Amino acid sequence: MNITVICIGKLKEKYWVSAIEEYSKRLSKYCTLSIDELKEERLPDNASEAEEEAVKAAEGKSILKRIKKEAYVISLEIKGNQLSSEKLADKINQLGLEGKSDLVFVIGGSLGLAEEVSQRADYKLSFSAMTFPHQMMRVFLLEQIYRAFKINKKEAYHK
Repeated sequence: MNITVICIGKLKEKYWVSAIEEYSKRLSKYCTLSIDELKEERLPDNASEAEEEAVKAAEGKSILKRIKKEAYVISLEIKGNQLSSEKLADKINQLGLEGKSDLVFVIGGSLGLAEEVSQRADYKLSFSAMTFPHQMMRVFLLEQIYRAFKINKKEAYHK
């Protein structure tokens, strides 16, 4: 299975980079993982709502350019579906059984996702009704994908 994480912004803090490297290494046993870090658009101080929408739209266009037509897209959105780790494992397993071998997870920037990206998503996933830094979500996401593979392979880790 090929898994791509498309995300806005580069990780700067060493602890986030280390965590991503660790989960990337762990996932290499189960899938081909790629992380596509896209440029975070500049947001002026005291930006208007229109300026915020323009930034989201620009980031959205950048995201959409990176998604292959045949990819199954899962966007991370506050208003998405909340799943347990077991249900996420089931979802990933089911997609594989259906022949969907190119999964793309999308993490928006600090303003969230453009509507066009949300509309392109085949599934909207929410980790919580709370807001988290998008850098942290990258780590959460990779950990949960790793956990899903461990659950599906019935390997120790989950409990």
